[in-house]
Amino acid sequence: MAIYNTPFELFKRAIDSVLNQDFKDFEIIVVNDGSEDALSKQLLDYCIMHDEKICYIYSKNVGQSRAVNRAVHFARGEYITIIDADDEYKPNRLSSCLNEMKSVDLISSLTETIVSKDEDYYVADKHDLHKNIHVDDCTLFGTLFGKSEVFKSINFESVYGADSFFYDEAQKIYQVRKSNCRTYVYYRNIATSVSAMHKEKRRLQHQ
Repeated sequence: MAIYNTPFELFKRAIDSVLNQDFKDFEIIVVNDGSEDALSKQLLDYCIMHDEKICYIYSKNVGQSRAVNRAVHFARGEYITIIDADDEYKPNRLSSCLNEMKSVDLISSLTETIVSKDEDYYVADKHDLHKNIHVDDCTLFGTLFGKSEVFKSINFESVYGADSFFYDEAQKIYQVRKSNCRTYVYYRNIATSVSAMHKEKRRLQHQ
């Protein structure tokens, strides 16, 4: 997880959803990407409470892609996955993904998407930012789950659609598959999310 100034209660919800998985053999790497001091203290205190499961890393603000790359560098597990600080896992997220890894190296799954209005189901197309596509047709950071070697051999770039570009690069050399699993809860009704702020920026540019 990379976190930058996400409200603590959302961070806690995300972390707790991982701690409450029915599969227990995992580590969580939290990269605090230069959050404000007050929040940083809350994050550190909470991670210390669960230090048997959580590795906490502080860094200056470098953006989500580079922060995730840093977390990947420290990961020791056979498999790697990601969770955004304002989303959460269903209790069977890890076990359901593991069950799909028998013949592939990387999957990208669907989401249970929480919206305030129907238009929130749509995001800018990485190929044409003036067009929108449904989130079910996207590749999202948090839905990526795969073998460690995939994540350690391909970096996330600091561009819009970094998660999708990562998947495109992976499929050139690894076995990848889209999964219909919906065990990742994706909150699109949060005004401060990266995708929401990008949409607002586009709206202002076209006024």
